[in-house]
Amino acid sequence: MIPLLANKHCNRPSVFDPVNLLREARRQKSLPEGNVPDICVLDPDGDLFRHLRDSGARRNSYWACFHTELYDLDLDGTTVGVLGCAVGASFAVLVAEELFASGCRFLVSVTSAGQIVPTRKPPYFVLIDRALRDEGTSYHYLPPTAYALIQPKALAIAQSVLTTSADMVQGGAWTTDAPFRETEEAIAFARSENLLAVEMEAAALYALAEAKGYPMVCFARVTNQMGMIENDFEKGEADGNTAFVSLISRMAQAWRVRP
Repeated sequence: MIPLLANKHCNRPSVFDPVNLLREARRQKSLPEGNVPDICVLDPDGDLFRHLRDSGARRNSYWACFHTELYDLDLDGTTVGVLGCAVGASFAVLVAEELFASGCRFLVSVTSAGQIVPTRKPPYFVLIDRALRDEGTSYHYLPPTAYALIQPKALAIAQSVLTTSADMVQGGAWTTDAPFRETEEAIAFARSENLLAVEMEAAALYALAEAKGYPMVCFARVTNQMGMIENDFEKGEADGNTAFVSLISRMAQAWRVRP
């Protein structure tokens, strides 16, 4: 067997625990004990993260990650932690593990994506309900299958937002480790599977969510046709942050009123 699929033992505990890493990072950085916000957001593109950082938002003093910073976004009485630029499956899962070890209880990922099956004119959001596992990280958390699926309780929360949103559809995505290897044949296969978008994190995050029971929702923000047209990669008003913050606000509200 190739190494990606050999000796994974998905049902066995890991020797390297994020709690231990964070303990040592907190010691080295002289950080206080405390929790990150209950709701956290992964912003791989970093547009919202940079806006918060550059506009004087509060840096979360309890976040002990060696690689990233976390900024607090206050929304209607709820504080949401925003973490930027964790691009790709392995990086996204690394920080997701650390966020849940630091007190996060609900994680939302919103990542830019390329359009596979057109449903409308970009930009718009896809609530990802299944993700094709064309990456490596998910196989460390779940046995080999074609797709990683959103967990039912998380889907129910997100669907309550979907029903009131004109800029969102629900469907599948293709998670790849190699965006510059999206060949015609690979795209044709994804289209034959009725996958709406291609992105880089969802399959691994959903595998983590299933393996450890973490509430997690992934959105693909379809912004482009993989550079095959002029004036591609436009996100909308304020680099897409207006729609992004609106989505986060709606998700936070749905989390608060969940059954």
